[in-house]
Amino acid sequence: MKWIYLLIVSLTALSCSESIESVNSNTNSKEENVEISSTSLVILGTTQDAGYPQIACTKDCCKDVFGRPELHGMVASLGLIDVSTNKTYLFDATPDIVEQMKSLTSFETKSNNEFVDGIFLTHAHIGHYTGLMYLGKEATDADSVPVFAMPRMKTFLTNSGPWSQLVSRGNIRLEEMEDEEVIQLSEELEVTPFLVPHRDEFSETVGYMIKGPRKTAMFIPDIDKWHKWDKDIVEEIKNVDYAFLDATFFSGEEINNRDISQIPYPFIVESFETFKKMSKEDKEKIVFIHFNHTNPVLNPDSAEANQVLENGFRIGRRNQVFEL
Repeated sequence: MKWIYLLIVSLTALSCSESIESVNSNTNSKEENVEISSTSLVILGTTQDAGYPQIACTKDCCKDVFGRPELHGMVASLGLIDVSTNKTYLFDATPDIVEQMKSLTSFETKSNNEFVDGIFLTHAHIGHYTGLMYLGKEATDADSVPVFAMPRMKTFLTNSGPWSQLVSRGNIRLEEMEDEEVIQLSEELEVTPFLVPHRDEFSETVGYMIKGPRKTAMFIPDIDKWHKWDKDIVEEIKNVDYAFLDATFFSGEEINNRDISQIPYPFIVESFETFKKMSKEDKEKIVFIHFNHTNPVLNPDSAEANQVLENGFRIGRRNQVFEL
């Protein structure tokens, strides 16, 4: 049986792509007895902030999915398992944190901890931090879960209700990060945040470099056009083993009812052009994530999905494991 991964645009219903009945079969899951014996990353979700199906959506991409929970998609997130310390970490606290945290901690069989050992936030858009609410008094009433945040993000959580209650009651313990400053999680594992351009109404936006015992990964779930970044994305990819990159839209055609200049994501077709001169080995490092529900790539049988693969790139799937 195939799985489906459809994604949503932020807070706004857009025109949906063709109805997707087929789903992706290339998925690892705990239920299939996947064993993680080395420090690894796990894809815990691939959808855009609003999840799948999208609230109140009556278009073909969503209307028949509400009654089929097996087809529901989770919001983009990575899990990190450090086997040397038996600890787990989340990258972004999505609205799907309940299932994602359970899935991640279930992979780490040597620990009985139902909570992750830390959460790294990228920015203050709804799909990336609002899962923190489940750590509060109304839910788990957690005790000092470390939450790594940039200065503006820390200020936002400290001074804005209801998030401030998580801080004042000690449900979360904010750990302030700095741009390009290494956070040493264990002897063989480190995480480094780096600023990227994006809509920064309430906080900065960062991506992460995750360095394990043998391999390194880059995680950028949200960014404006590649040329707006002060770094060369092609050179950055050459320096890592995996690159989990924002691919919200395939092209501007799927959102032709809006001014695309106001939606500055890197379209997949633009990434094709940006990455076209890269080696086959470097292209294979790229794992596209954070797809919008209008994106035809979500249909694994679509011409657009085949085009991604034919160009040498990968399409992210929930529960795929990447050894570090």
